Amino acid sequence: MIIKLYGAERCHKTQYYKAFLEARNLGYVLLDVELDENAAIELRALYENGKLNFPTITIDNKKLRNPSDKDLKKWLNKLKYNEKH
Repeated sequence: MIIKLYGAERCHKTQYYKAFLEARNLGYVLLDVELDENAAIELRALYENGKLNFPTITIDNKKLRNPSDKDLKKWLNKLKYNEKH
């Protein structure tokens, strides 16, 4: 399972998701779209409107835009389960 967090260090929601993932000992890649142009291009490509919609979390091929804790937990559990089977 590959988790990517597209966001910005200055963004409180990005900080929230970092803490959420770290508290669960989940490895992830933080892609700061304000400091890394390639990360910004990658994020824009995920959305038809081409905007920097952050924070966005991708878990493998699943895209979550500013998810609730409930939705994030659901997808983490679902994808982790599928990975084992």
